[in-house]
Amino acid sequence: MRDLVGTRVVAVHAHPDDEAIWTGGLIAQLAARGAEVTVVTCTLGEQGETFGKKYQGLVADNADQLGGFRHAELQASLAALGARGEYLGGAGRWRDSGMVGDPSNDHPRAFIHSGKEAVDALAEAFGRLRPQLVLTYGPDGGYGHPDHIRAHEIVHEAIKAVPVERVLWAVTDEGELGRGLAAITPPAGWRLPEPGELACVTRTDVAVALDDDALARKVAAMKAHATQLQIADGSVSDVNEKAAFASVSDPDAAPAVFALTNLIVQPVMRHEHYQLGFGELSSATDAAAGL
Repeated sequence: MRDLVGTRVVAVHAHPDDEAIWTGGLIAQLAARGAEVTVVTCTLGEQGETFGKKYQGLVADNADQLGGFRHAELQASLAALGARGEYLGGAGRWRDSGMVGDPSNDHPRAFIHSGKEAVDALAEAFGRLRPQLVLTYGPDGGYGHPDHIRAHEIVHEAIKAVPVERVLWAVTDEGELGRGLAAITPPAGWRLPEPGELACVTRTDVAVALDDDALARKVAAMKAHATQLQIADGSVSDVNEKAAFASVSDPDAAPAVFALTNLIVQPVMRHEHYQLGFGELSSATDAAAGL
């Protein structure tokens, strides 16, 4: 069904992998329906960690080459989702700021210091791409990462200069997260989160039901980011040669299971959830489609 031909969507994300984890299902579903989806990524994710031993030398405290590696992962992810991508201000203009209090916060190119230049760059992108829908994070960045918060800020500054119809904030629904976690037995060496350890919300405005194709594309996009996360389905990769396999009692509650490098399990859920950040949801159809 190509009912969204002519619809233009922009997702604004802080780092490579965010597009897949937070909004990959909706991106894939919209693209399959004919929408033109562009992912604007704000940094190369230089401060990330990495799975496995093979590429540990790439991290910021060693060779500081992880950003270039993650660029290639991002291209594979976008191909899986059916989206195109660009970097805010050009590749490498702003650097991953790291978490609050990290020495990388002080880097002169840290995204948290991007100021008006980043707002102007995003406004230029919006003017060129003319999105009806923009996807990003809420005011807390989803879980407090300074670059996620900055991405939220520049979206809402940029739309003052270049109006858009709608902004949706990607969030994690508490109820569906709980059901997913209850269905998972973690792989050896992984663990369930402590209560409150994973950021989530009790109120959502849009629950996008992912069809099987969108869900598969989301998982494939997540797998592309092999330095940053692992899907616990028994698969291995060039980055991580150690397989992990989670047992799931209810596949509908947790169609897939993943972890970041902290090895805290999370479900890939059948729905993606969003809060309305700007504009209106004009109908139940709009809400179901995420438009």
